[in-house]
Amino acid sequence: MRYTLFGLVLFLFSSCQEEVILPLGSKEELIPTIEAFWTDQGSYNEVKISLSKDYYDSLPIEIVRDAEVVITVPGTDKVIPFQFLPGLNTYRPVNTLERAQVGERYQLNVKWGDNIYRSEGVMLEAPIVDSLTWQFEEERLFNEEGYYIKVYGRVPFEEDNNYRIRVIENDTLKNQREDYLLFDDTFGLQFFEQGLELGYAFEENDRVRLELFRLNRDAYDYLNELVNLLFNDGGLFSPPPQNPTTNIRVVQGKPEVLGYFMVSPVLVRTVVIQAKYD
Repeated sequence: MRYTLFGLVLFLFSSCQEEVILPLGSKEELIPTIEAFWTDQGSYNEVKISLSKDYYDSLPIEIVRDAEVVITVPGTDKVIPFQFLPGLNTYRPVNTLERAQVGERYQLNVKWGDNIYRSEGVMLEAPIVDSLTWQFEEERLFNEEGYYIKVYGRVPFEEDNNYRIRVIENDTLKNQREDYLLFDDTFGLQFFEQGLELGYAFEENDRVRLELFRLNRDAYDYLNELVNLLFNDGGLFSPPPQNPTTNIRVVQGKPEVLGYFMVSPVLVRTVVIQAKYD
């Protein structure tokens, strides 16, 4: 039995040496990818539309410039048209004063050629951010030396507790796979009241901007799946990579679309790290 097991182990290790190229992204026709954001802050409101690339393709992303984009309020005659801005390669509201209002349900409508795509989201009330503090910490087991920020707040809601924090350090968005700071109420939200420490070591005079979003569940799930995809190392025991589940549906035309529609309030806080001297 011992020799049989040893032989099996040798077989597995020798099998792992063979290079395997998966036939990924071999579609003849590219799929539209929509990233749409509708918030209570005008500078965040935009719709980006591009065409998907093959998995191994290193060419630049192809931007869709000729789509018709509007956001409506179902049950009303409210229509918010968007226009494409060539300099930014994105669609922005024609009326830049338009904002999402708490309690309203919004519907994204995108028409591109013979294809129509649609998605909906509810504008939720924002949580409460009381304060931001920072403190210098010596090097710890998993953290380097530096200033660490804690966010103190309150979440007075019993449902729809799905959140994301974005961190911008000196005008640079932290946007690597480990920077998607997502949390919900699976294990409670008391840690937010006790101070949520961000896992970044900042330096003196760093300017740090925090953005807190409260998401609809389908948008939150999309981002969770995206993070799992980004951490997929393609190893022997990793599942085959697949696109996150979109919350955009096809109303007419070709049956595939990628991306997501996010409706959310945005809480913004900015601090400049200053040392505290006795």
